[in-house]
Amino acid sequence: MRAGDDLPALLLAAAVSNNKSLLQGDILVVTQKIVSKAEGRVVALASVAPSSQAGEMAETVGKDARMVELILRESKRVVRLAPGVLITETRHGFVCANSGVDASNIDLGSVCLLPEDPDGSAQLLRHRIQDLLGIEVPIVISDTFGRAWREGQTNVAIGIAGMSPFIDYVGRRDTFGRELQVSTLAVADELASAAELAMGKLDRVPAVIVRGFPFTPGSGSAREMVRPAERDLFR
Repeated sequence: MRAGDDLPALLLAAAVSNNKSLLQGDILVVTQKIVSKAEGRVVALASVAPSSQAGEMAETVGKDARMVELILRESKRVVRLAPGVLITETRHGFVCANSGVDASNIDLGSVCLLPEDPDGSAQLLRHRIQDLLGIEVPIVISDTFGRAWREGQTNVAIGIAGMSPFIDYVGRRDTFGRELQVSTLAVADELASAAELAMGKLDRVPAVIVRGFPFTPGSGSAREMVRPAERDLFR
């Protein structure tokens, strides 16, 4: 995948070559990495001049100062700094390691940044696939995040188009008749996580078709899933 590649056309061609097809009612989960590559969000570290702040932080966290510089450029604030750990809030509002800047599955000497507008990227994919196939397919762009209070990583949705990211059970009653007060499932994250089980980290599978899930069509976005600061008890 290179900058300027026609990602939707390549995804559909790959599906055909694997005897798959996108159908009305399917959901397409696509990894952030190939979206970023197609959008030219790959940076050669040799082109980065680190600031003095990046150099000082790099000594603390034990990372390349050029990568730390990119992490800072992609962030709104630094959340936590410790040896081996740099947690930031990205310009999108995501709280994650390294502002999503990642060197895995990328050419040596380069790193990949998150898309400038992941929801916009998902919309472009959705519209282009609709033009090519004549069907409306929701898009989920996924990336791997760590989680507070939990070991290990899981995939979450950072870009969404064509579906609600939630299923809201508030106001419904459970099997004992109790009215549910706060049960809102983050189904876009759950779909991203489930799709990762089919992708794998080393298997070079960048997209998964989800079939049979009863999603709610709509103009949802991953921005809706970012908890506002006034409702965040841990900021």
